[in-house]
Amino acid sequence: MTALFALATSLLWGLADFGGGLLTRRAPALTVVVVSQTIAVAVLGVIVVATGAWHEASPLLWFAVAAGVVGPVAMLAFYKALALGPMGVVSPLGSLGVVVPVSVGLALGDRPGPLQLGGIAVAVVGVVLAGGPELRGEPVQRRTVMLTLVAAFGFGGVMALISEASTTVTGLFLALFVQRVTNVLVGGAALLVSVRRGGRALPEEGGVRVIWAALPALAFVGLADVAANGTYAVAAQHGPVALAAVLASLYPVVTALAARGVLKERLRAVQAAGAGLALAGSVLLAAG
Repeated sequence: MTALFALATSLLWGLADFGGGLLTRRAPALTVVVVSQTIAVAVLGVIVVATGAWHEASPLLWFAVAAGVVGPVAMLAFYKALALGPMGVVSPLGSLGVVVPVSVGLALGDRPGPLQLGGIAVAVVGVVLAGGPELRGEPVQRRTVMLTLVAAFGFGGVMALISEASTTVTGLFLALFVQRVTNVLVGGAALLVSVRRGGRALPEEGGVRVIWAALPALAFVGLADVAANGTYAVAAQHGPVALAAVLASLYPVVTALAARGVLKERLRAVQAAGAGLALAGSVLLAAG
């Protein structure tokens, strides 16, 4: 069950990142974050009311609040990086944050077997190689790399926090709702500050019409990201955190393949080899 839910997480995150990257090429990144997460809040609110999940409220929800504070920072940095650099390069580097939940899992007593340790090593190397990597020293590229690293460790922190935020399925709905409400509050405050400092909340061309036309895509990004957090939490609660974290971090392969299929971004030989290693590592992890 852990491997299945973790792989579902990687698929959902990969598609959400691809969609978010595309949207930030047409609209301000903060607006993409706030609107997509607001849609997620509305949907989760209905689910919480329908399931009576508010009865699951407990001090564990502070983990969800913390994840909600860290999440917008990571998403904003990541979407900006995706808008600046090739998705097939940025996304794999973003997965380096896997060291955070893996370290937490080991600290909590996870002891992967030899086959799983081998799978972790192979998968992590594969994910990094899937990005190129192209780290030349031009100013824009340095900025892209720094933004990606901020996002990576932010995402890793969210993974570690959300897995601790609930112990039941209905409790998970409430935790995700609290997380997304916090996302909107933090992201909305950042957007307000940005506008007051002269930034834009709407695209220069098309304005609100662009956002309105992009609502289906924004909804997909927000809901896919929520679903990924949910499937990851289930995976981490039913098996070793290290196994769940590494398999969930295969999402860059999905993003790179989507960029290849839709945007015709060409994979270099090292990227193709990295994707193959990442998949081989996932097989070892699942087999272990």
